[in-house]
Amino acid sequence: MSEASDVRSGGDRSGADRMGADRMGADRMHDVVIVGGGPVGLLLACLLARRGRDVVVLERRTERTGRSRAIGIHPPGLRALGRAGVETEVRAAAVEIGEGRVTCEGRVLGAMSFRGAGSVWSLPQLETEALLERRLAELAPDALERGVEVVGIRDRGTHLEITAERGGEPVEIAARVEIAARYVVGADGVRSGIRSLVGIGWHAWPGRAHYVMGDTRDDTGEAATALLHFEPAGVVESFPMPGQRRRWVAWVRRPPARLDAGVLATIVASRTGDTLDEATASAPSGFEARQHLAERMAHGRVALVGDAAHEVSPIGGQGMNLGWLDALALDHELAAALDAGAPFEAFERYARTRRSAAARAMRQAAFNMAMGAPAAGLRLRLRNAAVRTLSVPPLRAVLARAFTMRWL
Repeated sequence: MSEASDVRSGGDRSGADRMGADRMGADRMHDVVIVGGGPVGLLLACLLARRGRDVVVLERRTERTGRSRAIGIHPPGLRALGRAGVETEVRAAAVEIGEGRVTCEGRVLGAMSFRGAGSVWSLPQLETEALLERRLAELAPDALERGVEVVGIRDRGTHLEITAERGGEPVEIAARVEIAARYVVGADGVRSGIRSLVGIGWHAWPGRAHYVMGDTRDDTGEAATALLHFEPAGVVESFPMPGQRRRWVAWVRRPPARLDAGVLATIVASRTGDTLDEATASAPSGFEARQHLAERMAHGRVALVGDAAHEVSPIGGQGMNLGWLDALALDHELAAALDAGAPFEAFERYARTRRSAAARAMRQAAFNMAMGAPAAGLRLRLRNAAVRTLSVPPLRAVLARAFTMRWL
C-alpha cells in the first residue's frame, strides 16, 4: 500500500484533534492499532497488552449495543480466552453444554457427549465482551477509545498514518485525529471499513438460509443439552443459556412479516411439540445466514481478523471462535514482527493459514445448513440415515470433534 493509496485524507489537518499528544497523537508511535472493539478485537488487544506492547483499540460505537447472536464458546475458543486471562470468569458466568441430541418426528437419531472432546460453553457475546473489556482495562488502561471511526490509512514506509474522526462528524475538522502505528488490524466486522480502505475484495461463498431466533425460559429439563430437531419442515435448534434460559433457532423460508413471541412459539410447537413460555420470551428476530471470504487476509502492514476477514454462517456457532483463533495466530505473528523491527510484509503466513482455516469452517457451516433444510421422502430418509451413521462409534467421535471445533 503506497502513499498513492491514501484514502480520504484531504482537508486541512492543522486543527486536528490529537487526542492528547502524550497518548494518542501522531507524534507517538504505537505498535498496533486495532479497529473494532468486539470480542475478537478485544481479545487480540488483551494478548498484545500481556506482552507489554503499545496497543490501541478504536471502536466506532460509544457503547456496547445490540443483541447477542453468538453464545457458543468452543474448546479452542475457551483456550484462547484463557491466554488472555479470562477463562475462569467465563466458566463462572457461562453454562456448560456437555451433551447433544438429534431427533426427527419424536425419534432419536443420535446422541453424543462432548465431555471427552471438551464441552461447549454458552455465554452471550455481550457478556463475553464485557469480561474482555474489563481485562483490557487491567492490562492497558485507556487502550480502548470509543466513538472513533477510521476514515483513512496512509503507508509511510516504516509505519502507517491513520486518520480517524470522533463522534461521526467528518465535516468537523476539530474532530479529526491522526494516529501513527507500525501495524493496523481490522476487527470491524462484516461491513469492515478497513477492508474497504485497503481495497481487499469480499466474495460470496456457498451457504445461505433464513432463520428466526429467540430466547425463553428453559422448560425442557435438559439444562446441559443441545437439542437439534431435524424436522421435515426445517431444523429447530435450542441451546442452554445462563439464567435458566434457552436460545431457539428455527429455519424459515423467509422471515415472517410480523415476528413476535407467539409466532416463534407456533413454529417451534408445530415442528417439535415443545411449548415455549411466551411470557418469558425476549423479542425474537429474523436473520439471513450468509457466507463471505476476503480475497486475502492481509495487505502490507494491515491484517484482517474475525468477521472482517470471513462471514461464517452462525449455524454451528463457529464465527466468533474462528475469530479468536485468528487473534491467537496474529498475536504470535505481530510479536515476531515487532521483535524483528516491524518489517513491511509481516503477515504472509498468517494470511495463508487463517484463510485456509476459514474456508474449512465455511464448508462445515454450509454442510450444517444443508442438513437443517426441509426434507421429505427419500431425501429425508437418507438424511436421517446419515445422522444415525454419524452417531455410531467411531464416527461419533469425529462428529463431536467437528461440533466442538477441535478440528481447528
